Amino acid sequence: MLYIVGTPIGNLDDLSLRQAKTLASSDIILAEDTRSARILLDAIKKRFPQLLPNIPNIISYYKEKEFEKLPEVIDLLKEGKTISLISESGMPLISDPGFLLVKTIIKEKIPFTVIPGPSALTTALIYSGFNPSNKDGGFMFLGYFPKQPSAALHYINIMKSIKKMLSEVIFVFYESPNRINQTLQFIKVSGWNPDIVICRELTKKFEEVVRGKADELLSRDYKGEITVLII
Repeated sequence: MLYIVGTPIGNLDDLSLRQAKTLASSDIILAEDTRSARILLDAIKKRFPQLLPNIPNIISYYKEKEFEKLPEVIDLLKEGKTISLISESGMPLISDPGFLLVKTIIKEKIPFTVIPGPSALTTALIYSGFNPSNKDGGFMFLGYFPKQPSAALHYINIMKSIKKMLSEVIFVFYESPNRINQTLQFIKVSGWNPDIVICRELTKKFEEVVRGKADELLSRDYKGEITVLII
């Protein structure tokens, strides 16, 4: 059996009992970052000491290696191993590894279960103050914003076109602290002047939410994991 396990996006106190039980009972944990997986297991030991008499085997499983690791994982599942997939934080597959695995096990008719958990996407939507249930667009998740300037400008033009049809649609995407000011600059020079919310380090000690126009937000220094919302 394969378990797709959501994990805390920052604050380990968000770890659920069901997540802990699933990971503790796994033979193998597929982890995007093995160091983070060990930190998570340590958190389970401290919060639920009765659950971890044995430590599951941790296998590195990140996007660039997913295709290479896939046959081994499928064989282990067919042998009856209990395997959990976790990503660096939040839900696997949401801009994280796992899609190829899920697609393959559906084809192979191997059972799997999703253990839900926190998501930066939904957490940021609530923080934004924008209405994610509005009838004129809802929200649209774009994953990670493009790195290349030409692709970034193309995305901005697409968003502007969509806004003409869905006036209240909320765009949500992830961004690097090294590129966020560049992205804000692209928005500013595009002639578009939307309301923007930047959420960083969600659920962590230095969690911060800032709101404004692109030119107002350009003056800030951003660190950590960033989720951007535009309306």
